[in-house]
Amino acid sequence: MRKLKRRRRSVPSMPEISLTPLIDTALTLLIIFMITAPMMHNAIKVDLPSGKAKEDANVQQDLIVYVDSKGTLFFNGVPYNENILIAQLKQAVGKAESKVVYVKGDRAVNYGTVLELVDKIKVVGGIKYVALATKKVA
Repeated sequence: MRKLKRRRRSVPSMPEISLTPLIDTALTLLIIFMITAPMMHNAIKVDLPSGKAKEDANVQQDLIVYVDSKGTLFFNGVPYNENILIAQLKQAVGKAESKVVYVKGDRAVNYGTVLELVDKIKVVGGIKYVALATKKVA
């Protein structure tokens, strides 16, 4: 008897996709975003006065008004005059009942200017309170 030889089918090998370049690119982008995100958040240069009080870290700071050393008012990174800023705050608050506005005023700005701004912000409906931000003393 003759032995029948079985022919083996050759299974074509599946090409493997290397994930290393994809992972390298993703990690590089992550590092770039980690470095640039804090820079974008602090685009407006304000030298805050020092204080020992610690702001509540759990509170999300939605509404932040900046007053730079020249007295320019900023909201959402855009400079405004006082009347338009108040209108923008009213629009941002909307129908909310308890928003908190943080005022980050430069230490070179006149104290009276910041207090007048705080007083005008307090009148806007829907704002729970206005907080003056300071940098923590080490």
